[in-house]
Amino acid sequence: MKRSLLAAALAAAVTSPALYAAPAAEPTMAEVLQLLKQQQAEIEALKAKLNQTDIKVEQTATKVAETATAVEATASAVETATQRSETYAKVADWAERTQLGGYGEIHYNDKENGKTDEIDAHRFVMYLAHDFNDKVRFFSEVELEHSLAGDGEAGEVELEQAYIEWDYAAHHSAKMGLFLVPVGILNETHEPETFYGVERNNVESRIIPSTWWESGAMLGGDIAPGLRYDIGVHSGLETEMFDIRAGRQKSSQATAEEFAYTGRLKYTGIAGLELAATINYQEDLLQGQVAGADQASGLLYETHAVYQAGRFGLRALYAQWDIDGDQAEAIGRDEQKGWYVEPSWRLTPKLGLFTRYSEWDTQAGDSLDSEVEQFDLGFNYWLVENVVLKADWVDQRNGTGDAFNLGLGWSF
Repeated sequence: MKRSLLAAALAAAVTSPALYAAPAAEPTMAEVLQLLKQQQAEIEALKAKLNQTDIKVEQTATKVAETATAVEATASAVETATQRSETYAKVADWAERTQLGGYGEIHYNDKENGKTDEIDAHRFVMYLAHDFNDKVRFFSEVELEHSLAGDGEAGEVELEQAYIEWDYAAHHSAKMGLFLVPVGILNETHEPETFYGVERNNVESRIIPSTWWESGAMLGGDIAPGLRYDIGVHSGLETEMFDIRAGRQKSSQATAEEFAYTGRLKYTGIAGLELAATINYQEDLLQGQVAGADQASGLLYETHAVYQAGRFGLRALYAQWDIDGDQAEAIGRDEQKGWYVEPSWRLTPKLGLFTRYSEWDTQAGDSLDSEVEQFDLGFNYWLVENVVLKADWVDQRNGTGDAFNLGLGWSF
């Protein structure tokens, strides 16, 4: 019974329409062609997309290259700008630490005693200074005298200062090079607007040979408030017949067989007052160049006072050389001395009057009356602080320097 039922079930399953599928029909040629066209269209669409992608990639690559070029150009421009900025900064720093200046004088001398009147561009001076840092600095001064220099000309081109100054300790410094000797009132400060008179006074030209410069080394500094010292060793004079002014070698291949030594004390602790004393000693004023002559040492001592109280001013100075040796004594030049006193009065901030009485003798060691006396009277008129007009009248006794003088001076 069971076997009959199973057979019947199997027969029914085999003959059932749900379990039987007829074989699929073969596609027609038209259907195949239509399918190929669809595939070709899809391929073309894909190619178009690939082409667009290639173009975009190429455009992107171009933009990347352009961006890279722009970045390089920007970097180069930034580098150039940085270099320029650094150069400008260096130039600005150099300019800030470098100073230019100078002064000049033009004189008219209406001379008496048969001398020829003159107009002279007496001095034209330029300064150049530079601060290397807060402690080391350079200063120089070049001067042209009498407008023209060279063979047969009256003038000279002179290097009057060229030194390094080093602040080696607080309130103490050293000068090394070519510098002005610290002596007198005018030798270190001689810009035309800082003193009265068209010409510099004769005591500080003949006894103190201003402007007087030498090469060497000098220390200076403050001992106490208002009290300064300067002490140095340097080249010295080489005189002929003990003419002090003519003995300046000006550091031009200067004979240096013997050195000179200078020391000064200066007090400025009271407002408006300057007191100073200087000693200069030279081992041999002949520098060993005169055959058979003994060594002729020279000692210069100088003291001065400068006082300014409101409109009233006063200057006074004394200087003297004592020179050893029979030769100097024989011609009366073993002693040379001079002094002057100069009161002044500022009538207005621009106009000042002065008078000066001075005496000097370059042969004070003899018994002859060789002393020269001079009386000066004149005025200064300052157009501005650093530009001055001058006029003075000079009367000499036992000399030939009588004159009326006019002057123009400036500094900056």
